[in-house]
Amino acid sequence: MKSAVVQLPGLNRDRDMIAALTKVSGHAPVTIWQTETDIPDVDLIVIPGGFSYGDYLRCGAIAARMPVMQAIIEKASKGVKVLGVCNGFQILVEAGLLPGALMRNASLKFVCREIKLEVANAETDFTRAYAKGQVIRCPVAHHDGNYFADAETLAKVEGNGQVVFRYAEGTNPNGSINDIAAVINEKGNVLGLMPHPENLIEAAHGGSDGRGLFASALDVIAA
Repeated sequence: MKSAVVQLPGLNRDRDMIAALTKVSGHAPVTIWQTETDIPDVDLIVIPGGFSYGDYLRCGAIAARMPVMQAIIEKASKGVKVLGVCNGFQILVEAGLLPGALMRNASLKFVCREIKLEVANAETDFTRAYAKGQVIRCPVAHHDGNYFADAETLAKVEGNGQVVFRYAEGTNPNGSINDIAAVINEKGNVLGLMPHPENLIEAAHGGSDGRGLFASALDVIAA
């Protein structure tokens, strides 16, 4: 399957994401700059992590208003899969593609460590390589990953099975409500998550727990 990685000023995980997609699929993704509005035919669009525009205003708020995002919104409406990791998750929320908000970590400190994730929904196009309830390792690195939603939105997200991953075994690094680490849209083709699965896909990383997400999204067999 063909994939694309969005590049924005301040994002610094694009090379990691390109390497992960290439290693899992065997094909290098195309790259899309912030001003581009003509996105080629791909099956998966990824917005990687980092600090787009220095996290000024709100994390992801400026990036969400770049020309490329309107093109991504149009692609998503047609069923193209979109994945946002860390800052990418923040951008998807700011663009209105995902519900809720990502606030400052409860500790008010930047958190960079390995946590554990529980697979809350294994029936999405991003999690078919996992089993429901499976616990995997994954690194995090963020300052504003505290997921929040008002009571009505939270009930809807929980009731629809839109929570895809939760922080497990007391490893919640940011205070996210209901230990939510990742949510998907109602249509099931736009996923946002705070942890960085691209940094745990092979032995050189110390494990391959994150590989299943990319194998699922790219529709290849997990190794």
